[in-house]
This record gives sequence, structure tokens and C-alpha cells, in this order.
Amino acid sequence: MKLDLTVLGLGYIGLPTASIFATKGKKVLGVDVVPRVVETINRGDIHIEEPDLDVLVRAAVQSGNLRAAGKPEPAFTHIVAVPTPFDVRPDGSRAPDLTYVESATRSLASVIRAGDLVILESTSPVGTTEKMKAWLEDELARTGRKVAGEILYAHCPERILPGQMLKELVSNDRIAGGLTPEAARRAKELYRTFCTAEIFETDARTAEMAKLTENAFRDVNIAFANELSLVCDRLGINVWELIRLANRHPRVKILQPGPGVGGHCIAVDPWFIVDAAPKEARLMRVAREVNDGKPGWVMDKVRAAAAGLKNPSVACLGLAFKANIDDLRESPSLEIATHLADEGYKVLAVEPHVRELPKALKGKAELVGLDDALARADILLLLVDHNAFKAVPLSRLAGKQVIDTRGIWNA
Repeated sequence: MKLDLTVLGLGYIGLPTASIFATKGKKVLGVDVVPRVVETINRGDIHIEEPDLDVLVRAAVQSGNLRAAGKPEPAFTHIVAVPTPFDVRPDGSRAPDLTYVESATRSLASVIRAGDLVILESTSPVGTTEKMKAWLEDELARTGRKVAGEILYAHCPERILPGQMLKELVSNDRIAGGLTPEAARRAKELYRTFCTAEIFETDARTAEMAKLTENAFRDVNIAFANELSLVCDRLGINVWELIRLANRHPRVKILQPGPGVGGHCIAVDPWFIVDAAPKEARLMRVAREVNDGKPGWVMDKVRAAAAGLKNPSVACLGLAFKANIDDLRESPSLEIATHLADEGYKVLAVEPHVRELPKALKGKAELVGLDDALARADILLLLVDHNAFKAVPLSRLAGKQVIDTRGIWNA
């Protein structure tokens, strides 16, 4: 008996998606190549941190509608939600790496049937949905499998924010972009299972570009704030006060600067546009360079604060890429902490949302609690505006060198 759907990739997007479909009555198989992830989910547990996700997964597994495995099985719909990282070129630009998408797509060749729908949820360069079709057809030809009928393909990008995933899965508008109108219609019908917002049908290329555009827009606006912080530092102006005052203008809404830009979307997606149209995407490339350069500026601040101190210890407050989550993907905070440790600083890492040091810091830094860090560190480097850090009274900062990249103390 065919499943309703398989979800390939059980990370920050795939697991919530698979679970919410299962709680709505769909028979779902979650597929992941990491055995530990499969075992964890089949116990009804989770391997990532997200509010209420543990409750959703437990309910989905206990209902019998969700289980996990290491390879796909026959289903009416297959959703690919695997990572889409990038390779760094010598000139600093990034090229998309579609290895995981291709591997997941080719793994469907043994189970795909005529009339099945293949949906790409992974954020990808324009044209990736078409490549999926070519990869699957190539794999079918290579293995000698015949599929007597059409296979449908669509791109349906997610628009959810870590920390609010379950709410935004349901309430945010979606785009269903098909290689054919029928694929778009089928995809829209599927997501209507749980999505209460509008779902717009379009072609796959427009859907792919829409997701990239949304994150490139945000990246450019963050770059303005980050560049403004550099200018204000040079001119001796409190950037936090400046932004607060400038935002009193009815048509001005400047974002808040930080130590850089992280996460798998904003820090990555603009490069997909730049890679596809390098001569035209000049502003987006410069914005990426501004945001990618901010960690270096922060490290310069630490070096200046450490001058004259003997064997200084630096408390890096926060490793995640944004507040109140455990997601370290493309995190500028983690990048900064790692570079400081590599330079020989004694790094006290404070990240209340993880239980152990990430691989990049193992053997190089010490994971400590906030109170311990405040007592022991010579330099307090605030990198993430976690709620726990916002609650620190200013009296606890006395006698310390303080570098606040988020403005929660300096503002």
C-alpha cells in the first residue's frame, strides 16, 4: 500500500513538515541518512530544538501516521527537504552545492510511479526543479526502470522562522510552483491539508526565484544596518540611538545591526542569485560582502580590548545565529568564537540552547554557564540577544571589557 507522502530530510524544515502532515491524517514516512535521527524520531523524540515540536512529533509517531527510515518507499508524493549548502570560490563568492538534492532525487528512482508528485522544498537556485526531473529520468534510464506515465514536479519553498516554525507553517502564505499547471494544482491541494493562509500557483522558476528574492531583500536591509554601524563606530556615534531616532521618520524602518548574518537562508540564498547573474546582481553581492565582513570587524574589537591584558579570557555570549534557538548553521557568532579560539584566546562559550560544544569548538573552548562566564571573563563579547542575556543587570558588567554587538546593553 502506498504512503500518502515521504519527506526526504528530517532537519529544521523536513521534520516539522512531516509531523504536521501526519497529525492531519496523512500516512508519512520521514527519510534521513543519519541512523541516529531515524532512531530518535521513531522513539517519538526530536534531535533539534523548536518550541512545541517535541509534542507534535510525539503525537504524530504515537498515532501511527509518522515513522522514519533510511530510504524512501512508494508514496503518492515525495517532498525533498535536504540541505543546499555552498562552496566558497577563491574570490570569496559562493557556488551552490546541489549534491544532497541530487542524491535524494536519485534515491526515488526505485519507488517512483506514474502520477506521483515530487516536491522540492529545499531553497535552491533557479532551475533546480528542472534538474530534479533530469536527474530522476537519468537514474531511471541508468537502472532500466520504466515508468509508464507522467511524473509531476513542483517547487514549494517554506517561509518559516526558527522559533516560530509550527505557527508559521500554518499561517504563512505559500507558493506552489509547478513544472506544469497540474503539478502546481496538486501541490496546492496537498498543502491545503494544513495551511490556512493563501497558496499561490505559479511556475517552478518563479517560485524558486521568489524564495531567493525574499531573503536577498532582507540581506540587503541588514547590510545597510551593519554598514551604518561601521560608519557610526568611525564617527563616534551610538548607532543604536541613531537608528532609534531615524526610525521616528514615518517612512524609515532601519533594522538592527549585529555581528553578521547567519542561518541557512539569508546568509546563503543571495549567493544563488549572484551566481546565476553576477553582472546584474551587484547590490546583492556587495550586501553579502558587507555582512560576511562583519565578523572580522568584531574580532578586531576583541583584539583591541585584549591589548595589554595578560592571557585574557573572552566570554562569547551566544553561538546560535539568532536569539532563543539552538540553530548554529552559518552562524557568525560561532565563526567569531572559533577564530578567537584559534588565535589563542581562552574562550568561554555561553550558549544556553545547546548541551555540548559544536564540533568547530571542541578541544578549543569551554562551554560554561552565564554566571560562570560573568565571573571569570576579562572580556564580555555579546553576540546573540538571547533573553537570558537581556536579563543581565548592568552592575554585573562592572570591571569588564564589554563588546555588545546587539545593542542590548549599549543602547
